[in-house]
Amino acid sequence: MTLTGSIDTIVAVATPPGQGGVAIVRLSGPESRAVLRRLFRPTRPDFKDFRPSTLHHGHVLDAAGVILDEVLAVFMPGPGSFTGEDTAEIHCHGGLALPGAVLAECCRQGARPARRGEFSYRAWRNGRLDLTQAEAVAEAIAAPTRAAAQLAQVKLSGVLGRRVAALRAELEELKAQLCLAVDFPEEDVDCLPPDRLAEVVERGLAALDALLAGVERTRAWREGALAVLRGRVNAGKSSLLNALAGRERAIVTDIPGTTRDWLEELLDLDGLPVRLVDTAGLRRTESPVERAGLERAGELAREADLVLFVVGGDAPLSDEERQAADELSAERTLVVVNKDDLPRVEPWPGTELADRFEVAAVSARTGAGLEALAARLRERLAASTPEPEPDTVAPNLRQAEALRRARAELAELAVDAAGGLPYDLLGVRLDAACAILAEITGEIAAQDVLEAIFNRFCIGK
Repeated sequence: MTLTGSIDTIVAVATPPGQGGVAIVRLSGPESRAVLRRLFRPTRPDFKDFRPSTLHHGHVLDAAGVILDEVLAVFMPGPGSFTGEDTAEIHCHGGLALPGAVLAECCRQGARPARRGEFSYRAWRNGRLDLTQAEAVAEAIAAPTRAAAQLAQVKLSGVLGRRVAALRAELEELKAQLCLAVDFPEEDVDCLPPDRLAEVVERGLAALDALLAGVERTRAWREGALAVLRGRVNAGKSSLLNALAGRERAIVTDIPGTTRDWLEELLDLDGLPVRLVDTAGLRRTESPVERAGLERAGELAREADLVLFVVGGDAPLSDEERQAADELSAERTLVVVNKDDLPRVEPWPGTELADRFEVAAVSARTGAGLEALAARLRERLAASTPEPEPDTVAPNLRQAEALRRARAELAELAVDAAGGLPYDLLGVRLDAACAILAEITGEIAAQDVLEAIFNRFCIGK
């Protein structure tokens, strides 16, 4: 849907659909108070008007004057509200019917249904948030763990936007000095010594590097570390996925090759989000579907932060397993010997692989060893990506791509300056870097970029 600059009054249910004690219907726009007045009947006889930011008890009435629900209503005047506009909320009972009925009555009284992300879009448009903060709202809502939520809260506080804005301001000042040197060359004033230019550019590169370092350092905590289950058919990979997930996520049968594609389950291992992926089992096959699944399994294993190489403790290693083990890195592999509730075969696969890999024995069927495996899985993954400090700034993919482009412009500027290029040509690089930084905070933003960002939001936010 297209986001516009209109100033009409919008309405949406701001809470998730489904059974619940309370639902919130939110209005924003110049007619918010008027819409609320027309459908709200207070229970207090001395009620005269809505006191700002105060909950008032009463009922919502339909067009015929029939009570729809007992509610609490609040009015929040702009520009101090989230959107910067007059805003109202109706706290009604949850479920499907009542919030929908209140929403419909708000529309009948003059509001229109909000589009995806339109409340946050208005907050950005009205200067209540910069674009990094608006994106942080969506990231906080989607955060899979507390650590990810904390990273979003840091950006929501405006830290990233302020650091980008400060860098841009310094570059804009540098650009002004370049212009002065170009426009008044006859003046006997050294407007911008080359060493001063190099110093500012170097400081800008260091600031960008510091921001970009947070991208990879926090990737696992924002998106989830990738752990891939690899192994032969019927080694118990799907059973292990179900056991670690605590639910029947994958189909488990005695028929070999049940998993043709790959399945992903998100785990929360003491605050660390882990994307645990079950892949097609190793075996020779003529099936093009299974071959495609095996190829994708190999790709995922190469991308993984950690491979859980699952073997059965009730059978010797097969040739396919030995070949697959030879292709794995010891630094990124944890061997899991499953079916440890059964008699161990000789030679036991764990013994054969222990000279190259760390080995853990478990039983997905009984649960033996699973708690220790989960703890070790977290330790291995967290060792390469330690938990971020509470004030860590973590740019998202869009922001990181822009930071890399801005860095490339500054790096080229440094090369050009060292090569003695005229200041007017150097100014072109500075213009580009400043414009890219303005994209991050939204001071310069193409409509298609805004659409892509805000259309990822839920309707009520």
